[in-house]
Amino acid sequence: MKILGIDSSGLVASAAVLETEPGPEGRLLAQCSTDYKKTHSQTLLPMIDRICRETETEASGLGAVAVSSGPGSFTGLRIGSATAKAIALAANIPLIEVPTLQGLAFNLWGSSRAVCPMMDAKRDQVYSGLYGFEGGKLVIYRDQEALALGEMLEFVNSFGKEVIFLGDGASAYAGMIASGTQVPFMFAPAHLNRQSAASVAVLGASMYAEGRYINGEDHSPVYLRKSQAEREGAKKFDLWNTV
Repeated sequence: MKILGIDSSGLVASAAVLETEPGPEGRLLAQCSTDYKKTHSQTLLPMIDRICRETETEASGLGAVAVSSGPGSFTGLRIGSATAKAIALAANIPLIEVPTLQGLAFNLWGSSRAVCPMMDAKRDQVYSGLYGFEGGKLVIYRDQEALALGEMLEFVNSFGKEVIFLGDGASAYAGMIASGTQVPFMFAPAHLNRQSAASVAVLGASMYAEGRYINGEDHSPVYLRKSQAEREGAKKFDLWNTV
């Protein structure tokens, strides 16, 4: 079976085609990622078209589509979700919702360290969680949420295990992480520290095998918090009520 992986939850636009056989580990047929100036609306569909043509993969040949389901950039999530939903509905195949932070942590599959992915959520917050790998499986020590960087570092310190940080949030707040982390730590190298559709596809394959998939029409992104427009609208509404 072939699975199309999609991730546009952050600064990176990424697409991949995974063949779940032969062998228990499957085979990554193609991956395309970019993190350079252009918007996801310009890059995502062309790269999906390219890797599908290069791997002779048609919609009818896909078994499922796996998408990074959030949290992340509101615009990026909408583009990725709309694309995945359209493909799933058109091809009549299941959609696998891969939590963004789990997909990012999966870049470091097999690490003996705790894995702390971080995305810059602005407004002095990060989207983050803490994960690890036990018996070849991803385990959740703290599930993804929007929170203050200091709060996440307090949890990392209290957890007491050597940790590896990754994601654009780890890059944005590297100095604060270095000064606030009290356990041995390191930052993931460049080829592993951003979103990857290959990780989304491989983790998605495991979720599919466990029956964790939905119909495309039932999918919607997970934002974890309100958008800036919604927050500003709420403020205006409250002000209007106090007049």
